[in-house]
Amino acid sequence: MFIGRKEYLDSLEMLWNKPTASLVTCRGRRRIGKSTLIEEFAARTADHFIEIEGLPPRKGMTDRRQRRHFCEILSDQTGCRRVTPQSWTAAFGMLDDVIPKRGRTVVLLDEISWMGSRNPDFAGFLKGAWDKLWRKHDNLVVVLCGSVSSWIADNILNSTGFVGRNSLDVEVTELSLPECVSCWGSAGERLSALEKLDFLAVTGGVPRYVEEVQPGYSVAENINRMCFSSDGLLFREFDATFSEVFGRTTQSRGKVLRALAEKPLSMSELAAVGKHPANGRLSRILKELEYAGFVSGDSGLNPETGEPFRIERYRIRDAYTRFYLHYVEPKREAIRKGLFKFSSVEQLVGWSAWLGLQFETLVLNHVTELFPHLGLGRTLVLSAAPYLRKNAAGENCQIDLLILTASTALVVEIKRRKKIDRTVIDEVREKVKRLKVSSDRSIRTALVYAGELSEGVPADGYFDFIVPAEKLFLA
Repeated sequence: MFIGRKEYLDSLEMLWNKPTASLVTCRGRRRIGKSTLIEEFAARTADHFIEIEGLPPRKGMTDRRQRRHFCEILSDQTGCRRVTPQSWTAAFGMLDDVIPKRGRTVVLLDEISWMGSRNPDFAGFLKGAWDKLWRKHDNLVVVLCGSVSSWIADNILNSTGFVGRNSLDVEVTELSLPECVSCWGSAGERLSALEKLDFLAVTGGVPRYVEEVQPGYSVAENINRMCFSSDGLLFREFDATFSEVFGRTTQSRGKVLRALAEKPLSMSELAAVGKHPANGRLSRILKELEYAGFVSGDSGLNPETGEPFRIERYRIRDAYTRFYLHYVEPKREAIRKGLFKFSSVEQLVGWSAWLGLQFETLVLNHVTELFPHLGLGRTLVLSAAPYLRKNAAGENCQIDLLILTASTALVVEIKRRKKIDRTVIDEVREKVKRLKVSSDRSIRTALVYAGELSEGVPADGYFDFIVPAEKLFLA
């Protein structure tokens, strides 16, 4: 069952209106559904589909083995001669020979960075194949797809050799919140908003993880099965993802993620906590983690000047990654031995506070879905990011989400508690008092919440917008 992704499919389908071939890059986090998206696009709109995936990195992998595998898969799908090409030029020429002359054809070269991992000139051979062979076909879409998004960025998107050649760059992100619920069928419709949030606090909107949830069972039963069992998908997933995406650099990337597991940090704070020099190497690691979908860099605009903040703060945006680092990794050995069990998620240390952080992350990751509930459906939004700064008096001003338009600063409080009482008004009022905005900007307030809201909060009239979690799951 294929769910959602309409905007991506519409953009891809428009490529058939071109009179020439199209080169597409498709990138995003592992398990996010990149290959499935292209397969669905081909199934809906193309007459022919060729899909070749690079071999995952491992000790002893060679460029020759990758080329041989390329030809084996091509032969299996098209019946071409089964040989080992002597070069990538020859391999890509073999592919060109079997592209049908009639009808629409989609060619998916999946995990492209793995394919070229043992040849430093691979991107050059790829460019040559496009320029001399593939672009001359009518009704052809060639998709370069991969989980190592930094490789695609460096070698294709930001490469001078590929300037003007890429027709479309598809960055596949998480499913929307209504789409996540659709993955659970009719059972999802019967879940409370809080239980949906509990499931998504662990899986995020990653399709492969969301579909692993069995909504007929409790949150505790699902988490035990997926995360706290030695054969559970989400027990093994972190190591598998990191080894396949980052290869030999997993240790340094993992170290940065662990430093960010508890709270967002600036680069200088991250350097101090993780004992990394705040230099180009750390910047490169953060950029790779961003490209891979694990980290988000939040800067936003200064509400007083309208200029971008110079200091960017980084946070873990991937729900599963934070859950794994916080709850699974410290108990790995006990889980392997079958010694770690619990009957209620409330038994997990700090569970309620952690859920609050995950709810905030979920809202930030799906912020555009929130806009219509804040009267911003047709408004140009200049900036939407967490805000943490000191004012002139040296007081910290921390706002969960600050949204700026040309005339408004919208202070959004994101709260998940069993009971949310009138103290939330006092908290936000103090934040607004400390926030400095330009004289031509109005300040508005909003509360996005999960839990039981005291009647006194809406009755007070302090919040311009109040959005219960239930609304976020409506299509």
